[in-house]
Amino acid sequence: LTLRKDPVKPPRRDYRRYVELEIKHGRIAMLACTGIFTTEAGFRWPGYLSKSLDLKFADIPGGPVDSWAAIPTLGWFQIVGFVVFLELAYGQQDPNKEPGDIGGPSWIRYENPDVKAYKLNIERN
Repeated sequence: LTLRKDPVKPPRRDYRRYVELEIKHGRIAMLACTGIFTTEAGFRWPGYLSKSLDLKFADIPGGPVDSWAAIPTLGWFQIVGFVVFLELAYGQQDPNKEPGDIGGPSWIRYENPDVKAYKLNIERN
């Protein structure tokens, strides 16, 4: 048994990356909760989720586990593929901007730096 001062040096953890991920996961969680609330309230898209399986959006239950089980596997692949596309196309963090300040020119921008800092920080707290 050998005792060394620093046997395994862990990889450097970048605090900025953690802040970016915290904001991104918070936004995803807010969208997921909004989806559960709206489906539990009875709001559904009109039409078919899967025409070949004769599965309408109205047939999907509102709960998170029940709705997960009711959606066909190919539908989940489409959802994951769309999320990956959004992540790669629009979700990349510009290193020159503050963490969480993503999106194109159509997103709201705050000219006042204090308001911008407040809005970006409020998502983390």
